[in-house]
Amino acid sequence: MIRVPDPAEYAPFYKTYISLVPAGNLLTILDDQCEKTRFLLANVDEGDADNRYGPDKWSVKEVVGHIIDTERIMAYRALRVSRNDTTPLPGFEQDDFVRSGPYANCELTSLLEEFHCVRRSTILMFSHMLPEAFDRGGTVDNKRITVRALAHIIAGHEIHHRQILRERYLGR
Repeated sequence: MIRVPDPAEYAPFYKTYISLVPAGNLLTILDDQCEKTRFLLANVDEGDADNRYGPDKWSVKEVVGHIIDTERIMAYRALRVSRNDTTPLPGFEQDDFVRSGPYANCELTSLLEEFHCVRRSTILMFSHMLPEAFDRGGTVDNKRITVRALAHIIAGHEIHHRQILRERYLGR
């Protein structure tokens, strides 16, 4: 079991995501999330996947791409910190990533498949880590963070964006 991180294990900004993660086995939660997101978006028409709910808002495909990019970055951070790498890691600007991303040229079904592959890789990485690795901390964007917190951030970030997709894009 990957226990819930203490607030001292992450920057206050991440509390929003971590607080969304339900109690339970985090690896099972991560696995279930993937299917929930794929099910939520399974019937979205490719044309509708380019829609935005407002000016300067991301399209459905851009939201999915953002989830993928963020998971890759958080998982990379978790890998580095879990291996006792003490090199301070940089932050990233999500809007630059989305703006420079290929999402408008991708089919939603392809992005959902990519999300599935990335999530599977993340789950396998966490499932193979030694228990003590989750206690390890590092520096990301000049703030302390633990592997345990990064794992929960990945889960909470997906929940956050799935809620936005459901409420603002799909009206459910």
